[in-house]
Amino acid sequence: MNIPTNLKYTKTDEWFDPANHKAGLTDYAQSQLSDIVFVEIIVAVGDTLQAGKQMASVESVKAAAESYAPISAKVTAINEGLPDNPELLNSDPYGKGWMVQIEGGDASGLMDAAAYTSIAKNGHINIV
Repeated sequence: MNIPTNLKYTKTDEWFDPANHKAGLTDYAQSQLSDIVFVEIIVAVGDTLQAGKQMASVESVKAAAESYAPISAKVTAINEGLPDNPELLNSDPYGKGWMVQIEGGDASGLMDAAAYTSIAKNGHINIV
């Protein structure tokens, strides 16, 4: 399980990078979903996200899930290539598999890597 220490995490398995303001689905979540075959980002540049509200839908060969905004903030970019290459969520969830870039929010309520690791190791699953 890959849980980078420089990122922040939600209980619903999203990550947020305070350095570049990108967000996406965690490695733990993609491993639970298995082979991801579909991604739909349902927000657009300029939208204001509310923490905990849906920002994307993800489907795999075994399940479907929603991905939620980790913080309340304005969308400044979306990963336009992700819907055409949903497998990037499996192969590079913290790099090329990012979903949205958001700015102007407060990430202080998110978990650090140690807290998220503890939850993930205890079998926490938020897959729909």
